[in-house]
This record gives sequence, C-alpha cells and structure tokens, in this order.
Amino acid sequence: MTVKHRYPFTAIVGQENMKLAILLNIINPNIGGVLIKGEKGTAKSTAVRSISDLMDGLKVVDLPLSITEDRLLGTLDMEYAIKHGQKKFEPGILYYADNNILYVDEINLLDDSIIDSLLDVAAMGVNTIERDGISHTHSSRFILVGTMNPEEGEIRPQLLDRFGLSVDVFGEKNVKDRMLVIERRLAFENNPSAFIQQYHLEQKTLVEKIHIAREILKEVEIAPFTYQLVAELSIELGLESHRADITMIKTAITIAAFDGRKQVQREDITRAAYLVLPHRLRQAPFDDSANNAFDQINMALSTISVVN
Repeated sequence: MTVKHRYPFTAIVGQENMKLAILLNIINPNIGGVLIKGEKGTAKSTAVRSISDLMDGLKVVDLPLSITEDRLLGTLDMEYAIKHGQKKFEPGILYYADNNILYVDEINLLDDSIIDSLLDVAAMGVNTIERDGISHTHSSRFILVGTMNPEEGEIRPQLLDRFGLSVDVFGEKNVKDRMLVIERRLAFENNPSAFIQQYHLEQKTLVEKIHIAREILKEVEIAPFTYQLVAELSIELGLESHRADITMIKTAITIAAFDGRKQVQREDITRAAYLVLPHRLRQAPFDDSANNAFDQINMALSTISVVN
C-alpha cells in the first residue's frame, strides 16, 4: 500500500496572508471561511490539503464541481420508508463535512443551484432533507474554503460576501524566496518522509500555538475603541452590510488569541481589515488588485482618529 505524503504546512514559503487566514478559521470557525484567489501553482491547494496532517481529526472534504444536489445534501430512500415504515437517510457531502473543512477548488465554476444549496446550509449550520412529507436533519457546521483562478471567471457576489476572509496569492517576486520554493519542492519530491521529518518540530509548535489560541479565545477582551474604529472604517469605505463589521471583530479577536494576547489592539483591526474587506470593496474599473484594496483601507484608517 502506497502512503500518500502531503507537503508540510510550515514548509510553504511566503503566502503569509493565506496561511494566516486558514489558521484563523481553524482557531475560530465562526469567522466564516476563506476564499483564496490566485493563478495555478501558487500553493493554494497545497496549503488547504496540508491541514489534514497538521491537525488530527480535522479532515478536508472535497466538493467536486460535477456534484449533484442529491450527492451534496443527501437523500431519503422512500421505497425503504414505505416498505419498512421508517426513514432511511443516505448521507451526502455536507454530512461528512460537519466539523471539518469543506474544500471547493475552482469554486467560481460551481453550478448556481449547488451554490444556493451550499449557502443555505452554511448560514444555518444544519442540513434538512425533505421528501413526500418525510424529513431528516443533521448538523453541518464546516469551514468553507474556496480556491479559484480569477482568469477563469468571476464569482457570484452572493457567494463572495459569504466568505469571512479573502486573500490574493501571487508567485514569489523575491529571487531568494523563489529559489527556496524550488529547492523545498524538489527535496520533498525526492524524499517525502525525510523532508516531512525536517518540519516535525515546526508543525508541532504551530499545533500547540493553535490549541492555546482556542483556549484563550473567549477570554480576549474588546475595548470600546475597537467597535468605534471598525464602525468608522466601514462607513468611511462605504460598506452597507454589517457582516463585514462583525467579521472584522471576530477576526481581530482571533488574531490576538493567536498571538497569545487577551486584549485586542489597533494593529489587530488593521490586520483583520486586510483579510475581511478587500473582496467587499468597490474596485476601480479594470483594477481588481489586492494592492488597490489595501490602499483604500490604509487611506480610510489614516483619516480615523480613535483613542486607544
């Protein structure tokens, strides 16, 4: 039997925002998932799949683009119900995704009807199947992670806003970092077991940090200035939905916990804003770059003077 090795999460070079966004969702699933946008070969899938080895008990459940609604939601066997007088539920993908990561690669190409069903369950945290007066309900609380290549099409606004966080990933522009990407990948392919062993301590340290963050998450204090800063930032940027405000607070709290702190600082709000706001901002025509979004956020922050 061939053992399938996964590239270690801590061996990924750069892509700090992507790695942080994934880790924050693992610490606090209430953030609402993450959308990762970038061209092929920028470690999107590698980062997502490596979580299975990083966190014991947390699985990555794939949602294929060709999935049917029955395969997504599950079905009720009516013939069995009629014959035996009791319902028989055939579980779908959303059953197995409960308390795990639901991963959709090329999510921008997913069928609209599947997206609608997915959003309904994601919002409620439960999946209900009804047929001919018979129903079955089960928990389906998952971390939704989507990856996409923007060159292959855009994503529906209704789905875009449902992602708590969004990050853009690019190929490394620094020569030394780019060389390191090549060296590590070739070393992994040459001897996966030896390569993975090199990162055992780093993986273990990161897991311990995640567990500590989970423990102190509910103890993190939010000063009044934090709410004012978030509210003024959203107003300054012209955001109508309150979802962004709430997600910024949740993300800032989680960042503080990940750093081992029990007090949210202004810098936590700034870091949270970079992850929560870019996909919710109105971009200039023909300019959908992350840098443009960051410029808007920085400009808005510079006009807000809230006493810490």
